[in-house]
Amino acid sequence: MSSEDSNPAAIPTPGLDTQGDGRWMSMHNRFVADSKDKEPDVLFVGDSLVQLLQQFEVWRQLFSPLHALNFGVGGDATQHVLWRLTNGELDHISPKVPVHEGLGCASGANLTVVVLWVGTNNHGHTAAQVCEGIVTIVRLINSKLPNAHTLVLGVLPRGKNPNPLREKNAQVNQLVQEALPALPQTSYLDVDPGFVHSDGSISHQDLYDYLHLSSHGYQAVCKPLHAAIKALLEAPREN
Repeated sequence: MSSEDSNPAAIPTPGLDTQGDGRWMSMHNRFVADSKDKEPDVLFVGDSLVQLLQQFEVWRQLFSPLHALNFGVGGDATQHVLWRLTNGELDHISPKVPVHEGLGCASGANLTVVVLWVGTNNHGHTAAQVCEGIVTIVRLINSKLPNAHTLVLGVLPRGKNPNPLREKNAQVNQLVQEALPALPQTSYLDVDPGFVHSDGSISHQDLYDYLHLSSHGYQAVCKPLHAAIKALLEAPREN
């Protein structure tokens, strides 16, 4: 039995329909349909921090021009993202293949970048379990999209003041940074510009409810993220 078999954060699990309206599964089915109809250069996958990004102007400014799709679902933990990606959301996405040497690197020759941002909703799991869940997702992406590059974003701090969940998120980030170098076509990006002030507090101007980003917070996160994605898309590829 592998460690994933005993780790609930690394076992594909559909989201609970707690409100009885079937929204989680409806969103998943829409994402599967979108993957069939569109050819993204960039795919965002994750929880509400990914989902809500699409509602802000920064998405239209920075990411829409990159032919990006957003497969974010509020409330998702690692096991939910793992279920979605296992059940069709990646099956029809075709990563761009590099052109032959000497022909240049046109935009159509770029490889797909998958941006993964998840982990803050794994409340009942240890940092090691959350890390393993993230690594399991990365391995799945690598297996389904072997030519794509996965960019794993660090989990942000949360809560107005220091708290156990914030400490665990920091531990998750440390463990993920240690684990990712062993995985192909994968890198880590710390997108926290310094949301925690010197007194340990977080401002509602950056994270309006001390978890979700404000417009100002997204601007601070997305400028370095956009630069990292552009660098990956424009990097020369080997044959």
